Amino acid sequence: MRADTPGPAITVAAVQGNVPRAGLDFNAQRRAVLDNHVAQTRRLADDVRAGRTPRPDLVIWPENASDIDPIRNADAAREIRAVTDEIGVPVVVGAVLSGTRGPDGTLVQGPRNASIVWVPGRGPGATYVKRHILPFGEYIPLRGVAELVSPLVDRVTDFEPGTGTGVLPAGPARLGVVTCYEVVFDDSVRDAVRGGADLLTVPTNNATFGYSDMTYQQQGMSRLRAIEHDRAVVIAATSGQSAIVAPDGTLVARTGPLFTPGLLVETVPLRTTTTLATRLGAAPEWVLVALGLGAVAVGLVRRRRDAA
Repeated sequence: MRADTPGPAITVAAVQGNVPRAGLDFNAQRRAVLDNHVAQTRRLADDVRAGRTPRPDLVIWPENASDIDPIRNADAAREIRAVTDEIGVPVVVGAVLSGTRGPDGTLVQGPRNASIVWVPGRGPGATYVKRHILPFGEYIPLRGVAELVSPLVDRVTDFEPGTGTGVLPAGPARLGVVTCYEVVFDDSVRDAVRGGADLLTVPTNNATFGYSDMTYQQQGMSRLRAIEHDRAVVIAATSGQSAIVAPDGTLVARTGPLFTPGLLVETVPLRTTTTLATRLGAAPEWVLVALGLGAVAVGLVRRRRDAA
């Protein structure tokens, strides 16, 4: 990002570890996905030691980088702890936290799609759990009806949605986390910015969408959010395309072809400005809807009068 950007700035790294293969079955290779992200972060640490890359202040992993719960699984925690200590800065880990069952085996809390700030020498810290979970991917709406349509419904365990604004203290940044599908929702991004986020991130897992245009559509949405709230946005994707977006929506850096590993290291500004969009939120949209409905009502009334 441009070095002459005024105000405070940090160096941030987005890690794209890649997945063993495209499609819905990528999840069967959970350990391989975690290992890939650890390997790319080690590569980053090697580049920093060799002077090829500046040391980042913060490292961001994508959604589902560890589908093995690192809070409950000692092996996954050990891997993440080791590589975090090696790079020496906080790593924001996209992880699936396991569900909890009662004594009778009933699920009392569903799994959660989380972003965890892993701190060198300390371990897991502040955590955000995705609020807007994905229909048919992270939960099944009208499950009873859906079961009549497809037997695959039983393969989906309903995730537990989170709460809060998605603002995490992450090194020198107050990081606003908007996980994948959440970038669609105005309130997710606005709540983060109003909650004090000076940098936004969109950790995402696009592997299930294969070689479709989904990743580029999401990238476009992220660029719009950057402009809307005057914040830099870091997109960290499991299989691509990861990107770094300036507050004016400029695409500063991006990884290469889909389903390849990659690293991005850029200096990004930390902004605390409040835009008109941040202040007003959805109010203009509701005003326009009301005006539109009013115009339709007036048109209907006039048509009836003319007909009479």
